[in-house]
Amino acid sequence: MKRALKHASIKPTDIDYINAHATSTLLGDAAENRAIKTLMLGPEGKHQASHINVSSTKGAVGHLLGAAGAVEAIFTVLAIKDGVLPPTLNLDQPGDREFDCNYVAKTAQRRDVRVALTNSFGFGGTNASLCFERHG
Repeated sequence: MKRALKHASIKPTDIDYINAHATSTLLGDAAENRAIKTLMLGPEGKHQASHINVSSTKGAVGHLLGAAGAVEAIFTVLAIKDGVLPPTLNLDQPGDREFDCNYVAKTAQRRDVRVALTNSFGFGGTNASLCFERHG
């Protein structure tokens, strides 16, 4: 995520939405949550975790293996285009207090999204993050 922002010359404070890979495993989700908060909170980022908008679209379409990253990128671009944060289906309330971002649980939220990130993790430790920005 840090490299994607650096490559795009974007600061964490400019990120309006993150489409998380969200493996739905305790270890994987906790690691992604920590990485998001480490990057997004601080002097060049958000002041509160609740201001970090995160959702996972995998629950809506399932895990598409090799196509998962492409589909998640499409959801991210649509969030920018339509100004709608897609919901994280089947999420009532994160159980751990470390999960205190805005996880867009069950219901989509309207937001002005100019800049968004999407995360994709592959088998064997492959990690990729893409940064998208509204044109114009």
